[in-house]
Amino acid sequence: MAKNVLVVGFEPFGGEKVNPSDMVARALEGRLIAGRALVVRVLPIETRTLRERFELILREADPDIIVAMMQFGGRPALSLERVAINVLDFEHGDNQGIHRKGDAISRGGAEARLSNFPFERILESWRANGVPGCVSNSAGTFIGNQALYELLGLTENAVPPVLCGLVHLPYLPAQAINVGADSTPSMSFDLMKKGLELLIEAVVPWAEQRTPDAIKTRDKGKQMWIPRGVKEVER
Repeated sequence: MAKNVLVVGFEPFGGEKVNPSDMVARALEGRLIAGRALVVRVLPIETRTLRERFELILREADPDIIVAMMQFGGRPALSLERVAINVLDFEHGDNQGIHRKGDAISRGGAEARLSNFPFERILESWRANGVPGCVSNSAGTFIGNQALYELLGLTENAVPPVLCGLVHLPYLPAQAINVGADSTPSMSFDLMKKGLELLIEAVVPWAEQRTPDAIKTRDKGKQMWIPRGVKEVER
């Protein structure tokens, strides 16, 4: 049976009334893309609770593809993040007023984790369909970076592998107007949504090309895979 695609967005933050990742995620809720059901979650901007929320969501959704999205004002295009670093550093606080300055996401954890998305396949699809997009080598040090780092860590031992990536979204036009449209790039909601649909359509076949041996190995096990950090339970 085909697994689910988990789509994660985040609530508005920093005084903004909207977050395009929230809007795009909710617009995809209940959809089937490339034969896969989309499971959508929109999370609060809370750094302290993020890992625990992901542990619960992964157990509920049991995905083999995870697409996280976050707003990154100032980006001119959809940004596929290549790497998440083990750092939290932001001045303005999350939505609970928590400030982090040079803190580790996970003490003793890997310094960085790499997304296993098929970047070139996604970029080719975007180019062919008129969606501005690029690969970024810096996901920042805020919630988006933390989300990718936590998700990659929680799924790193999954067999078959879970494909996990983060897309940073530009401002919507109305947001750009508020902060100075003459110097702030933006993208329409419809184009962002199209970009995420194309991304999922590109990633699903890649996920389904994985070796049958890996799937057989997982099926023969006596234990189910659940996120790292959560106690394993017998089937």
